[in-house]
Amino acid sequence: GHQRAVDSRANFIHGDLADRAQIDAALSGARPDAVMHFAAYALVPESMRDPSKYFRNNVSNGLNLLDAMVTTGVRRIIFSSTCALFGPPERVPIDETAPTHPINPYGESKLAFEKILRWYDEIYGLKFVSLRYFNAAGATENLGEDHRPETHLIPNVLKVALGQRPNVEVYGTDYDTPDGTCIRDYIHIVDLARAHILALGATTSGFYNLGTGGGSSVREVIAASRKITGRKIETIEKPRRPGDPPRLIASSEKIKEDLCWQPRFQSLDAIIASAWKWHQKFPNGYEH
Repeated sequence: GHQRAVDSRANFIHGDLADRAQIDAALSGARPDAVMHFAAYALVPESMRDPSKYFRNNVSNGLNLLDAMVTTGVRRIIFSSTCALFGPPERVPIDETAPTHPINPYGESKLAFEKILRWYDEIYGLKFVSLRYFNAAGATENLGEDHRPETHLIPNVLKVALGQRPNVEVYGTDYDTPDGTCIRDYIHIVDLARAHILALGATTSGFYNLGTGGGSSVREVIAASRKITGRKIETIEKPRRPGDPPRLIASSEKIKEDLCWQPRFQSLDAIIASAWKWHQKFPNGYEH
């Protein structure tokens, strides 16, 4: 994350989930009605190389947060989960009843934490909503993607359009999809943010899938980016990456019915256009 992305009205505390005393102090001081838990490592390839890093941070350190919530009397949590916990789906779109068979430690770590949340609800009455993001993308006027290193497809494609990269890698062109590349369901960050606010009003614990219900392949993302930017975007084909399911598309009917959520950004073009506007305004990200 970036401190510059934090709203100036917020009270920013620099800390670490590994430090239980620090979490206790923060919760005791703020006395919040709820916690939104976003802190995690989230790179699938890295999780395949260093699984212990992911289980230690995403599971063990997350337990520090839950225990601090129990101690300080905070009884509601909104958890940032992921579609990676499903693994290769038996059917698409994927609803909340689909089997969970992660094929990478990142997805496994998120699934493990969801199971822990169920027990903390059962034993301590800690109510939770787990939001299973599909592929977060897009930008607002002043908030966009700036990871170091950047691994997400859309920002990397746009960096090629800006002349900051020579090409974008296409990992795997032999998947069982119409054009041979992976298909993902891209959801705009504004729609994700709205889901978190609505989740605060949930009356029971539960899990929700968050996507638009439409899938776009890697090649379709690149083609749309060429159209929107008007720039030439070179690609280079690479072998498949371990841990990448071929197709992930959400069914979000449950959250629409329970919490009256509706995605406002339905098209891939609109999502990419918002990201392109931000990357042009902040070509060096938050270090502008």
